[in-house]
Amino acid sequence: MNRRLIDWIWHIRGHVALAPGQTDDEAFARLAPLFRQDYTSHERSGGVFTFRKGAQAPQDKMSIFDGGVLTVEQGAGGPVLRYDMFSRILLFCFILPAMFIGFGQLTIAIGNMESASSAAARKDKKAENKEVERPQHWIDKALGAPAPEKPKSDEEKKKEGGNKKSSPTTAYVFAGIFALLYVIGRILEGKLIRARFRKLLHSA
Repeated sequence: MNRRLIDWIWHIRGHVALAPGQTDDEAFARLAPLFRQDYTSHERSGGVFTFRKGAQAPQDKMSIFDGGVLTVEQGAGGPVLRYDMFSRILLFCFILPAMFIGFGQLTIAIGNMESASSAAARKDKKAENKEVERPQHWIDKALGAPAPEKPKSDEEKKKEGGNKKSSPTTAYVFAGIFALLYVIGRILEGKLIRARFRKLLHSA
């Protein structure tokens, strides 16, 4: 399988045209401040700039990215900066919804198995566990002792026990949250990094 068919999930790619007359040296010099961060290593070979991040700091404007490659190439309308950067955060946000949905389905399956098991157990033991109402002895009655409680029906027992079942709602909520985070991050970060590169390359 061609890796590019799936690596779009955690890769952000794009291009920005260089300013008129701008060289690759000038372009990379303008972008250099973005990579002067703690735990960020980078190297350049001709028109190819490679970077890698270790522990991203919150103030790092590119903290979502773990590494990438920037190249200056000749496009139809002049030189352009092309970038291909990857993010483990995006990958996790893409994977986690499926994982939480799986947890939700597992919760439903376990709940159904427990319900079936409980129903079978109640049916098998219904006769032997059936309680009968006991009359109050005349001596107890004469002494003023309270009458014995009537046995509770199955419906009353269910109500007291709450008839609780495991719910997959929490898992589905988390799945929705991470799916939304992925969509927002994938679209927003792509636009932000392009705007940031363009601003640096075209600033006076």
